[in-house]
This record gives sequence, C-alpha cells and structure tokens, in this order.
Amino acid sequence: MSTTRDRRGQSLVEFALILPIFVLLLVGIFDLGRGVYAFNTISQAAREGARLAIVDQTIAHIRDEAAKTAVQLDVDPADIQVEFRDREALDTPNSCTGAVAGDDNNAPSIVRCMAIVTVPYDFQAATPVLGGILGTIQMEGRSQFKVDFNCEGPECPLGES
Repeated sequence: MSTTRDRRGQSLVEFALILPIFVLLLVGIFDLGRGVYAFNTISQAAREGARLAIVDQTIAHIRDEAAKTAVQLDVDPADIQVEFRDREALDTPNSCTGAVAGDDNNAPSIVRCMAIVTVPYDFQAATPVLGGILGTIQMEGRSQFKVDFNCEGPECPLGES
C-alpha cells in the first residue's frame, strides 16, 4: 500500500511543477491573440483614415475617422499622423502640404499626392510575467492611397454634414 501512496505523491509533485508552465503558455497564447487583434485593428484604422483622406483632406476628420475605427484600443486622435507626399518624392515628408488647387490652372494639385496615415499603438501584455519580459511593444498601422479629389470650395470639408 505504501507504493501506491508514493506514486500519488509523485504525480502531485509533477503536476505542481508542470502547472505554472502550462498556465503561462496558455495565457501567452491569449496575449498573442490580443497582439494580432491590436495589429489588425490599427492597420484597419490606418486604412479607413487613408480612404477618407483621398476625398477629404481635413486632418481632423481623418484623425477622427481612424480613431473611431480603433475605438477598442483607445487610440488618441492626436497621435495619428497624417501627411501628403508627392508621388515622385515619397521619401520626402509632407512634400505636398498646402498643395490644394486654386482658381488658376498653374496651382499645384493635391491630386498628384499620396495620402499617408500612420496609427501608432503601444501593446502591453496582460500577463505580468510576459509583460515584464517583453515590455511595451510598439506597433504601427500604415496605409497610403493616391488622392482622387481636391477638397475645396463650399462642398469641403466633405466630412461635415
């Protein structure tokens, strides 16, 4: 009878050693899922902001649209970057700022620009152990589209109703 009791005690000790590792692995899988969800959400937010930017170049509307799409992550609209770059010089930041066409035909047109929206997010693991190991992971959703419409005149900004 003593060998049966010893085996039950051995199983209990082995279970106690494996349980924390198993729980950490399980919670790590949940954190990985949260990370994938956060990345997809900010990517979608950047895409929605850039889609609005191709017809409405009002920075506040673009930021609000992107923040509204990422409302579950509590993204601050002030952190969202919106810029317009010339398609010929995509490496030059804000190379199309103020390029809204005027009445004369020689004015530069924002239609020749790319609207680029960047949504940053700092991901923190929910598990204290993983959070301490990984720290804060900086994610960034970015999208760019070619501007299709000069937003000017009484119909602009298009975002107002």
